[in-house]
Amino acid sequence: MTHRPAVFAALLGLTRAGSAIGDFWVQSDFCARVKGASDDHPVTYVDPATEEKTTHGTADGRKACLTHCLTYTATQAIIAGAGARALGIKVHPAAAAAALAISFTTHYAADRRVPGKGLLEKIATKTGKGGFYRLADFGMNGAFHLDSAWHHGWETVAAVVATTKATTR
Repeated sequence: MTHRPAVFAALLGLTRAGSAIGDFWVQSDFCARVKGASDDHPVTYVDPATEEKTTHGTADGRKACLTHCLTYTATQAIIAGAGARALGIKVHPAAAAAALAISFTTHYAADRRVPGKGLLEKIATKTGKGGFYRLADFGMNGAFHLDSAWHHGWETVAAVVATTKATTR
């Protein structure tokens, strides 16, 4: 592999695109709202079509987060796979699986945002970013930005892993 940096850049761009599409277009409204639900912090969901209200706890929160992470990772796989093929990049199957596993696992860990117990909130608090995490004013949402930065960082790690044994066609 003589062009590993180029393959890395291509795979990172493709997985970033897959991430954005998976997070904002593919993720259902239900998953987005319920994935942080817990028995201690239940979420009431109002169905936009029927206006029916339902309340959800830990089991539903975990299931919504799992569903979101599965569709998110599948979107990344489809976009990165199709893009790599179009660019003439052959990704080793084990490297692709490891990269997607990193993306899935770290995405679930970040998106299971149970108030006071979520991984990102804990990290933000311990690193002095707790105030920024809770910021939801001035057109900003600190939790969203820290979540995005977390995902971008792990997608970079995943793209490095995906280049392992990659070749050009």
